[in-house]
Amino acid sequence: MAAAPAVARSGAGRGRRSAATVAAWGGWGGRPRPGNILLQLRQGQLTGRGLVRAVQFTETFLTERDKQSKWSGIPQLLLKLHATSHLHSDFVECQNILKEISPLLSMEAMAFVTEERKLTQETTYPNTYIFDLFGGVDLLVEILMRPTISIRGQKLKISDEMSKDCLSILYNTCVCTEGVTKRLAEKNDFVIFLFTLMTSKKTFLQTATLIEDILGVKKEMIRLDEVPNLSSLVSNFDQQQLANFCRILAVTISEMDTGNDDKHTLLAKNAQQKKSLSLGPSAAEINQAALLSIPGFVERLCKLATRKVSESTGTASFLQELEEWYTWLDNALVLDALMRVANEESEHNQASIVFPPPGASEENGLPHTSARTQLPQSMKIMHEIMYKLEVLYVLCVLLMGRQRNQVHRMIAEFKLIPGLNNLFDKLIWRKHSASSLVLHGHNQNCDCSPDITLKIQFLRLLQSFSDHHENKYLLLNNQELNELSAISLKANIPEVEAVLNTDRSLVCDGKRGLLTRLLQVMKKEPAESSFRFWQARAVESFLRGTTSYADQMFLLKRGLLEHILYCIVDSECKSRDVLQSYFDLLGELMKFNVDAFKRFNKYINTDAKFQVFLKQINSSLVDSNMLVRCVTLSLDRFENQVDMKVAEVLSECRLLAYIAQVPTQMSFLFRLINIIHVQTLTQENVSCLNTSLVILMLARRKERLPLYLRLLQRMEHSKKYPGFLLNNFHNLLRFWQQHYLHKDKDSTCLENSSCISFSYWKETVSILLNPDRQSPSALVSYIEEPYMDIDRDFTEDSSGCLLIGRCVHPRGLSQKWRGLSLHPLGHRAAAPA
Repeated sequence: MAAAPAVARSGAGRGRRSAATVAAWGGWGGRPRPGNILLQLRQGQLTGRGLVRAVQFTETFLTERDKQSKWSGIPQLLLKLHATSHLHSDFVECQNILKEISPLLSMEAMAFVTEERKLTQETTYPNTYIFDLFGGVDLLVEILMRPTISIRGQKLKISDEMSKDCLSILYNTCVCTEGVTKRLAEKNDFVIFLFTLMTSKKTFLQTATLIEDILGVKKEMIRLDEVPNLSSLVSNFDQQQLANFCRILAVTISEMDTGNDDKHTLLAKNAQQKKSLSLGPSAAEINQAALLSIPGFVERLCKLATRKVSESTGTASFLQELEEWYTWLDNALVLDALMRVANEESEHNQASIVFPPPGASEENGLPHTSARTQLPQSMKIMHEIMYKLEVLYVLCVLLMGRQRNQVHRMIAEFKLIPGLNNLFDKLIWRKHSASSLVLHGHNQNCDCSPDITLKIQFLRLLQSFSDHHENKYLLLNNQELNELSAISLKANIPEVEAVLNTDRSLVCDGKRGLLTRLLQVMKKEPAESSFRFWQARAVESFLRGTTSYADQMFLLKRGLLEHILYCIVDSECKSRDVLQSYFDLLGELMKFNVDAFKRFNKYINTDAKFQVFLKQINSSLVDSNMLVRCVTLSLDRFENQVDMKVAEVLSECRLLAYIAQVPTQMSFLFRLINIIHVQTLTQENVSCLNTSLVILMLARRKERLPLYLRLLQRMEHSKKYPGFLLNNFHNLLRFWQQHYLHKDKDSTCLENSSCISFSYWKETVSILLNPDRQSPSALVSYIEEPYMDIDRDFTEDSSGCLLIGRCVHPRGLSQKWRGLSLHPLGHRAAAPA
């Protein structure tokens, strides 16, 4: 950091102004031009040259200008602060000056955050802006970091109270003045240093809040292994500190999102993965590994996540935190809502706590009697909700990381799932009162409400936990596991090995397991509820992987299929997101299951209902193609079985009869290929490509592949675009080879979900890409020479591509519910493609 210019002597007369002062005044004897000084300071701030700090002016000059510009004496205070904060100072006077500056900024920041902006509207240059412009931010950074400087082998020390004042002023300035947070984020040594300030309970909350804001705008992710004594720091946190620290961890362990949709394409992801292989693990992956190496870290998170409200920290410590929230604007909106709930309950039962004004002590406001210090139950609950939100998010991200199996093992061992099951009714899915808590400026249905956010984060965690992992059976209780065994025994099929291997001491207790509780609230959810999407995703994750008849029947017996059909057909759901999740769930529930198709036919018992169902399917194949794939695969299996029950379903089921028609299959095939291109493929719509391949693989089995290709050629010509579709399909299959032949997990998912060996997938693609124009199963045999365009570079701009008919948005799924974080954990990105 460049040294500040020397302090101008306060006694300097007007006839001896510095060159900078002369320029600011517009020359010798000139009248001061309003804004000129501030403009030069702003330019100096950007360039690092010229006027950059209050110390470059005399106190007399600043006082004169302050009378006209109304700077609230801030530049003069900064001048004194610089003079009293030198290396050999005892910092007593320095702290007094900070206490003069602090209220000038805190009230302005509070008004800014709560949208009471009268002060900032009336003042041309608000206090926080003047404070930053005259070098206040840089000066406080220097003061805070004085302990890193050694004099004669001894490090300087400043009091926690002084550090707290500095942090408070810095945060208020970040809140009100644009660009300050980004400038602090560029000071990597300062950001690392801030972590050391969290060792003190007095400065912990202020430090954590400032770090969180800084990391939120930092271009490059910080590496936790660079934080001095990280393991000791985290291990010494109490449970409340650890929960708040999770707010910081949420930023440091999540892969950074560029915000560019192009980066979400598989083409871009593949390129990024190749680049990452040469660079090694990402910062987020390194940070996850650093946290998992801390003894007891995951165990403490599990205890926090499953802690009951009655087990939370006592009133006194929570009151101290609430007082911090008064000053800490990051939590101001939450506190505003908490206070409103507390006041409502106080009026109702007169047993709630009476909160003192900021800074009040026992002598001037804090009540003494135990009756009046009883914490309102609603505030206790919201206290836990705010903590659990952060903890569940961190656990969810760790479950999706490279050490997934290690995290899974620890989460099971520390009984996270049974703990959440015990909290389900009383906290996670508790009934709302008429005065349910919502944040300032939001309503009860807003996804930002703490109650709603907790539910969504809980469902995302369940999805990550169940997805393709045998530990999913921990979501059941002992009685329900026995039910799975009985289903297998009755059907005369082998019991699922993962069920046999499940440690019964780690499963849910009580009358119902977590999965059953989720099904119960799912069926009661209002039609317009945003939870429907997340609930369907969580239940679907339980069914993913190798198809289990017992798992399907367990859910069918609880009326899940009828509920899904009611939502799709009778409520005529309009949300594309919810429809996609319901179609995906329905496909997994019905796949290869004769009983499910019988139930479907029983519910969809009229032509009118069936037409509504088909309308929903055909309205967007990006959303419904997984169901189309599952029905197509089921039809193929049923047709090869000799069984009276199967024959009955084949003859009666409207859906199977519809899919069995070649024109229906060709219509689906044509549209599936048409709505995607290599340049627009994402994890969400690549399923369209794989569904089209399933249709052609099954045709190949029946030696009908040439017929299907010939029909596609005819459909192209009928649309007056010969060659367009087949050229596009050829390019898509070339990309498919590059993408899947190097990704074991994806190929395993394809194999497990389709019950078609991956070698058959590869063979079919190779046959379709055969360059021999004499081959009846090669795509090139059906593309006429003038229209041949099969060697297009994948990186070519696709803006000129022509789409036939109606094109669905390539991403297929809106961003509405991605918010919490940061990661598409709940979307088709986590599902088999």
